[in-house]
Amino acid sequence: MNSSDLEAIRQGTKTDLMGADLTGLDLSDASLAQANLKGANLSGANLKQADLRANFRGADLLGADLRDADLRNADLRGAVLLEADTANASFAGAFLAGAVLSNLNLLAADFRGADLRGANLSGCILRNADLGNANLAGTDLSGADLEEANLSGAILRGATLTRANLLCACVDGASFDGASLDNACLTGTPLTPQ
Repeated sequence: MNSSDLEAIRQGTKTDLMGADLTGLDLSDASLAQANLKGANLSGANLKQADLRANFRGADLLGADLRDADLRNADLRGAVLLEADTANASFAGAFLAGAVLSNLNLLAADFRGADLRGANLSGCILRNADLGNANLAGTDLSGADLEEANLSGAILRGATLTRANLLCACVDGASFDGASLDNACLTGTPLTPQ
């Protein structure tokens, strides 16, 4: 990729990047809103503080730097975010159904209203995360740390919360029908499944 192509991507003027190999590129502060990155390889890419409100469906974001990135309403269905740095990233309203985010540090992450159906969040650190009104039906949250997380109004039907830490989590109006809570820590959580 030449420097003019890279600059066009950074400025948001080159938006059809379906299946593109962007491995390891520095796209920090880039404006990728509305870009089509479906199936793109962004492994190890620097996307720090970038506007990523785009189509990342099935994209590979393995080890990507997503610190302070704006992923609000982004389509991340089936995307792989393993080993990504997601500190202070916003996923509010994002579509993450079937996405793989296991073992990520998502401390205080914003997932308000996000669609996480069937996503893999096993082993994630979600302390103080805002998952209010998120759809977590069928999501794997086994071993996840949800201490003091906001799960108010969240849908957790059929979710796996085996060995999850829900210490002092807010679960007002959350639906846990058919959820697996085996060996979960519920201390201080007024869990009353709907």
